[in-house]
Amino acid sequence: MLDKIKRYIGPRKFYQYVFSMAIPLGFQQLISSCMGIVDSLMVSWIGQVTAVGTAVQIETLCTSVSWGSAAGVGIFSVQFFGAKDFTSFKKSFGLSVLLALISGLFWFSVASFFGKVILQFYISDASVIQNGLAYLNIAKFSYFPLALSFVFNMTYRNINRPKVPLIIGIIAMIMNIVVNYVLIFGLYGFPRMGIQGAAMGTCIAQMSSLCIHVLYAYQTKQPFIGSFQEMFTFDRYFIQPILQKTQSIVFNELLFGFGSTLFIKAFGALGTRSMDAYYVGEKISNVFYAFANGFSNAVAAIVGYSLGYGDGHKAKEEGDYLMTLATAMSVVCLIFIYFGSPLFVQIFDLTHPQVIQEAILIVKVFALRIALRFFIVIVFSSLRAGGDSKVLTLLDSGLMWSVGIPLAFISVHIFQIQSIAIVFLICQLEQIVRVILGIKRYQTGKWIVNLTTYVHDSIK
Repeated sequence: MLDKIKRYIGPRKFYQYVFSMAIPLGFQQLISSCMGIVDSLMVSWIGQVTAVGTAVQIETLCTSVSWGSAAGVGIFSVQFFGAKDFTSFKKSFGLSVLLALISGLFWFSVASFFGKVILQFYISDASVIQNGLAYLNIAKFSYFPLALSFVFNMTYRNINRPKVPLIIGIIAMIMNIVVNYVLIFGLYGFPRMGIQGAAMGTCIAQMSSLCIHVLYAYQTKQPFIGSFQEMFTFDRYFIQPILQKTQSIVFNELLFGFGSTLFIKAFGALGTRSMDAYYVGEKISNVFYAFANGFSNAVAAIVGYSLGYGDGHKAKEEGDYLMTLATAMSVVCLIFIYFGSPLFVQIFDLTHPQVIQEAILIVKVFALRIALRFFIVIVFSSLRAGGDSKVLTLLDSGLMWSVGIPLAFISVHIFQIQSIAIVFLICQLEQIVRVILGIKRYQTGKWIVNLTTYVHDSIK
């Protein structure tokens, strides 16, 4: 029994290595989340929380697909890096850039031609739709730099340099705060743009972030940067095996992203006050999700490096150590968020007592969700590092569509539960099922695959 327990407890050096990667990645994710929090916080001062929250549903889909394509190629690039195959590493970066441009163009087109229809799908309030459209018509230009920034962030993670996107993210966040504040309220001679000022701040911050990424990568001659021919010349034998794995991840992220917006559709029937409470809770939760995603990315890089090096036994050993870490951090998050919920809600300028109370309850439910999600993303990262993408699709978006979304609509429209916090609590059954099935899949060890040989065999 004692031997089984020791199997899940790693040496101190291992955890120091994990935290040295995860903390910068977590803060980098936090910086990205803070841009959304800043928008929501400042627009709460002008009563536009729901308008912005509804408008960013398209951005949510763009983020999901862009991250999915970067992560899909990333599971190969990290193994190329581990195998010291820098020729393929540069090609994988170029392929990731092309996929990001396609994603940005697609969601920009969706926002341009179907923006109003999409807003009407989520909520029926005419004022919210009008203000949301005003935000969307500017914010859609940020989709291109947003998608491309994911490529750089993922690549730096793969080469164990997470501090680079962290520093660039801090610069972008400061710029977002300053521009938002100036343009929303019309300070220092600038026009008072209101909700459009928040959108402009997001665009300027994202574009600046991308420009810094490009300049820094070329000036410092990063290992993934090469000539145009080195990065963008590849044949179908190189692309095909990567896209086979990537398309499953992108499909999962698309389903998951659209599924997440369907929760908004279900909750929208409860009214604007309920949605104000939900969006506040969601933005607070994003702070903690950032650290969960930071650990997720660190795990994928660490385990993926071992797999690319050809050491499957070490990858499994590292995964076991991380299971224990995931459990400990889940418990800490649950306690901290639950008891800190009233203080977190006070940050936002909410005036209606019902909205404040619902927001506090929502944050407490998010505490449970985040604790479960913290555990899930770390387990899933091991599966993703080995390219177990089809199973991940079933465990991730499959359970969302078969369990979470039906529970949301049934709770609201059949049982007619009026408290959004109670409805959201019922929906967490999805997370519990996902934890159970995810652990079972991890324990099979079928995810331990060296993907570099997978690509090279296809080329041969």
